[in-house]
Amino acid sequence: MLFNLRKIAGSTWPALLGCWLLALACPAAIAFGFNDVANQAKRLAASPYQAPEKNLPKGLARLSYDQYRDIRFKPRHFHWQRDGLPFELAFFHQGPLYDSPVALHEIDGKRVRPITYSPAQFDYGKNRLDPADLEGLGFAGFRVHYPLNTAQYKDEALVFLGASYFRALGKGQLYGLSARALAIDTAVPSGEEFPRFIKFWIERPRPHARELTIYALLDSPRASGAYRFVLKPDESTAVDVKARLYLRDVLAKPGFAPLTSMYLFGENQPAASNDYRPEVHDSDGLAIHAASGEWIWRPLVNPKRLLVTSFALSDPRGFGLMQRDRQFASYQDLEARYEMRPGAWIEPKGKWGAGRVELVQIPTPDETNDNVVAFWVPQAAPAVGKPVDLEYSILWQGQQQARSPLAWVTQTRRGHGYLPKPDDSIALSIDFEGPALQSLAADARVNPNFAADANARILSQQAYRNAVTGGWRVALRFHRDDDKKPVEIRGHLRNDQQTLSETWSYILPAE
Repeated sequence: MLFNLRKIAGSTWPALLGCWLLALACPAAIAFGFNDVANQAKRLAASPYQAPEKNLPKGLARLSYDQYRDIRFKPRHFHWQRDGLPFELAFFHQGPLYDSPVALHEIDGKRVRPITYSPAQFDYGKNRLDPADLEGLGFAGFRVHYPLNTAQYKDEALVFLGASYFRALGKGQLYGLSARALAIDTAVPSGEEFPRFIKFWIERPRPHARELTIYALLDSPRASGAYRFVLKPDESTAVDVKARLYLRDVLAKPGFAPLTSMYLFGENQPAASNDYRPEVHDSDGLAIHAASGEWIWRPLVNPKRLLVTSFALSDPRGFGLMQRDRQFASYQDLEARYEMRPGAWIEPKGKWGAGRVELVQIPTPDETNDNVVAFWVPQAAPAVGKPVDLEYSILWQGQQQARSPLAWVTQTRRGHGYLPKPDDSIALSIDFEGPALQSLAADARVNPNFAADANARILSQQAYRNAVTGGWRVALRFHRDDDKKPVEIRGHLRNDQQTLSETWSYILPAE
């Protein structure tokens, strides 16, 4: 449009000139953003909950797990592939576990348009399905591809699939644990509620973009919410999360920034059956960084009955379910490659106030079930009708992990070892490594400071140098008074002047 600037009247001229110059200087406005999703979430919360409509035909509903996995999105239909953009999208078909579609949209400058489903986009493998049943379906979720490991190939970097679950990968990693948008009443007798993403909006990236922004609308019987995810693929891929929640009803136990993982057996808990693999787990411990500066490490277990524990603190600096053991020899699984699975570290933004990091561990007979959940529970329950704002980053970490700058636990092993006369005591060997230990003089004295709760008596604790690793090992022996009750033991290393390590916090479940 051309303007005759000479004809623009006096006082109008400066304002119009300012707008014109601003338009030249700034990129095109975005048609859709976080506040738009938040408004939708607020309207949802103000109305009665409506369960998602199920539209799955019988042919798809009857597929087995392997048959469903045989349905693949065709590579030539990857979204943005023809445009040569750094990010591409692929989509998941509806199936037995995904009987309601998720609405997907693309944000392209001032335009918002739906991403439409077609059966022609998918290869159905060996499945024999009635083409008429496939019309009118939708997508179950999507995944984001990016040249994470090499410039010649776009790897999977992020997946949204099922309820509010999502997973991401850093360089050289394989999928393991998952994150969720929100946990509601996990391990509460009345039962858990699983919120679900019902809509997504994905910003079209620029030609050289290194980030991707995704908006999502969450809904469940008692809560709705708006989410913004900013994906930053890297060595440790980051997903920045901004959320605003609205409640329809009171939540007995809200779980913010929840992580879900699997622990079957490991160095501190041998396999229940004859398994050639020494360890099987996606994560081996819960790490916490308190506002006081203390670092805490709790090794995971596979209990015989539900085990819920927590750490009360204010304004946490971070917490996460981590996979510290990165050695193939620890797992010996050429297919699962557990040593390549990431840890997920939550870094809060702003002050989260008082609350607790809760750890839920559920018995599982095999590795197909996620049985570990960790999340933040605020001390003050969110109020109905008042929005709850939350921001944090999730770092999907491999070799380089968040941990104490002093020294950290590398393994916790359980067993009697050599005893002239075996008794009913329990022995644990805890190895520590880190700069604070490596810098000690050869004749340095290191003291183990370990204490147990009222259900145990510590019989002995000794610390000595580990000549193989350069760290220190604690040999701990204790007696449990009542085998039907758990035992909690905490401890760290120190010398005469200072603390040398993070705090090891261990739960021995009841028999």
